[in-house]
Amino acid sequence: MKRILAILFFVCFSIQLFAQPKAIERPKLVVGIVVDQMRWDYLYRYYDLYGSGGFKRLLNDGFSCEQTMINYLPSFTAPGHTCVYTGSVPSIHGIAANDWIDNSTGRQWYCTEDTTVNPVGGSKAAGMMSPRNLLASTITDELRLATNFRSRVFGIAIKDRGAILPAGHLANGAYWYDDSTGSFISSTYYASRLPSWLTKFNKKRLPDSFLRKEWKPLYHLNTYTQSLPDNNAYEGNFRGEKSPVFPHLSNLPVDYMNLRKIPAGNTYTLDAAKACLSGEYLGQHDATDFLCVSLSSTDYIGHQFTPNSVEVEDTYLRLDRDLADFLNYLDSKVGEGNYLLFLTADHGGAHNAAYLQDINVPAGNANEYKMARDLKAFVKHEFGKDSLLRMYENYQVYFNEDNIKRAGVDRDELRKEVKGWFYRQAQVAYVIDMEDVDKTAVPQPIKRMAINGYNQRRSGSLQIVYSPGWYDGYAKTGTTHGSWNPYDTHIPLLWYGWRIKNGSTNRSVNMEDIAATLAALLHIQMPNGCIGKPIRAVVR
Repeated sequence: MKRILAILFFVCFSIQLFAQPKAIERPKLVVGIVVDQMRWDYLYRYYDLYGSGGFKRLLNDGFSCEQTMINYLPSFTAPGHTCVYTGSVPSIHGIAANDWIDNSTGRQWYCTEDTTVNPVGGSKAAGMMSPRNLLASTITDELRLATNFRSRVFGIAIKDRGAILPAGHLANGAYWYDDSTGSFISSTYYASRLPSWLTKFNKKRLPDSFLRKEWKPLYHLNTYTQSLPDNNAYEGNFRGEKSPVFPHLSNLPVDYMNLRKIPAGNTYTLDAAKACLSGEYLGQHDATDFLCVSLSSTDYIGHQFTPNSVEVEDTYLRLDRDLADFLNYLDSKVGEGNYLLFLTADHGGAHNAAYLQDINVPAGNANEYKMARDLKAFVKHEFGKDSLLRMYENYQVYFNEDNIKRAGVDRDELRKEVKGWFYRQAQVAYVIDMEDVDKTAVPQPIKRMAINGYNQRRSGSLQIVYSPGWYDGYAKTGTTHGSWNPYDTHIPLLWYGWRIKNGSTNRSVNMEDIAATLAALLHIQMPNGCIGKPIRAVVR
């Protein structure tokens, strides 16, 4: 009898043991890397000179979504970072550009500006920042909510918007670079003082050592076969330099702003990311942690030197080395296979317009300041007042509705005349009236991008679309971005690590699918404004 009871007890205990629900399997750490202004083709343009441990490791051992596209306008830094992490578009998440006009008050806002907070560790101008202008939740917010705040989330970037917007509303911390101090700082939105690990990191004064060195090419210039000659007419100078050629920063005084414009800015950012990983013990907790890293220097260098420069080629070869070092660090601290990493970009960048013209490709630089000035002069000539317009910016026209009413101007006539003025500009392909989109004859993909980017409170009500190769730039040298064209909207998307199988897909996916895919992999709710879909090839 005792033996029978013992057997029954063992059977009941075994049933109860095996009936216990299994814990949700998640990686110890998620790392998101956004490379600012990285065109998709840079993965392959410089492939032959990449080492085995950086981009090639991600490509050959991870999964690449080869046709990842941005599907909103304008394609700028703040909307890009926000779309990646919210799975949404400016129409919903509210980050309509880097700067915008509040149509209800006429006040101009910077995307992460917050007058209610104070700087921590830096200057007032750089430190009064937070995610409060962001109207939707992020995947990082949802992870914090899903784990009852046991997950820890941090954002790090040279640009404030590159650190703050990805980390979301509920981040444990976000840290960005202050040009006036040469240090990473934060704001009282997150805490009243910097963490001890960051204070220790800032005391190393790494920017000083980086800026005292010349920026020389990593390899001999003869090996940079994907670029124009070093001395050409399409590149901008560093202040104090006579020509835009290597070596850079020779005999120049230390200027902390210059750190943004050299590859060492990316090195510095990844060094700070390592310090955060170690100082916050990320990937060492019982819940999944998330580290958001944005590499901003690629954008500044691209703007100054253009995609065809040896400086940009050298920047990506150096970044490749930095990525290899960072991946090795993750392996040692968290363990290979224990972390999930994705790498993407916030937007791409155009070829320099003058360069395209010189090789007989249609292109041009419209100059936004000149466009705005000429437009206001036209409106004043036709209607007696230039105050009927607030601004032409972000390829959009903002009208001053209060002044239009006060002046007794026929609103429809004004809008008609402004649209007509733009159509008389050689570079303008379409003028999309966002109050009457269906009546604008424009290809459906571009129309959809305009709709996705239009936020009624923060966007101009006329969206201007230029012909391919044209952009609003402030100088004949360098380049910019913001258009619908593939050079601005075709971005890399690499997945690596935990549960990621090697492979690639040429199926078209959108930027907002990144957050939806992360939600599926982590088994958490999608961000509350998400319109993306999980990428099946990644979550298989």
